[in-house]
Order: sequence, then structure tokens, then C-alpha cells
Amino acid sequence: MTVHENDIDVLNSLIETVIDTADGYTHAIDGAETLRFGAVFARRGAERHRLRRRLQSQVRDLGGTPERDGTIPASAYRVFANLHRFAAEGDTAVLDTVEAGETFIKAKFEDALDDSAISAATKALIAEAYAVVKNGHDEIRDLRQAVDGGDR
Repeated sequence: MTVHENDIDVLNSLIETVIDTADGYTHAIDGAETLRFGAVFARRGAERHRLRRRLQSQVRDLGGTPERDGTIPASAYRVFANLHRFAAEGDTAVLDTVEAGETFIKAKFEDALDDSAISAATKALIAEAYAVVKNGHDEIRDLRQAVDGGDR
């Protein structure tokens, strides 16, 4: 496998997960009781769509075909898809579910950063994208802790 093929494979895997979490934020908006959370989820979902486009652009620049769909059976999607079931339990349950999805995508980006076979240019893009993902994860974690009263 060439460096470009590996880069494309890694990026496409990340793209699928980014799409899943963007879709998850759309579902989270429906489950959020407060407008404040709905606005956060909408902002984070839009951010994930921008991130998807950046990653897809890199795949095209490398000569590949970027993923256009998420992975329906992906863990992140399943976590976010459960939002409707948990919505009846309130904001804490929704935030717990969103945070689990954020933890999943954060770990996926960390694994990609640890891939020694990717090119320096792709690693730099993944590092920039990881900063966005980590920021999203941390914001959701902080929101959940504020709702919980810092119990966790």
C-alpha cells in the first residue's frame, strides 16, 4: 500500500465517523430540552460538516474518492441514534449520550495520529481536525458536568 493509499484509507475512515457525529448532532437537537443545548448541538453539527469537507478535499488532493456517507453500524452513530430513547430522561441523559459519541470520535482521531504510515501533510491536517474534535468533546463534557453539578 502506498502512502497515499494509506492516507486516503485513514482519512475516509475519519470522514465516515465525522459524518456519523454530524448526523448525531442533528438527532441530539431533537432530544435536547433546552434551547441552549440545541444551539450548541447545531453549532457543533455545522462544525463537523465543515470538517468533513476539509477531509474530503484532502482525499481528492491525494487522488482518491472521498467517502460521502457515514457508517450506519458505527459505534458513534449507534450512540447518537439512542438519543430519542434517552430523550425522555432529560438533558443529562442526552448529554451523556452525546459525550459518549464525542469520546468515540476523539479516540478515532487519536488512533489516526498514532499511525506512523501516514504522510506528514496528512498528519498535520488530522492534527488540526483533532483540535476541533477535542474542543467539541471538551465542551460537551463540561456541559454535562455543569448539568450534573460536577458530580463526575
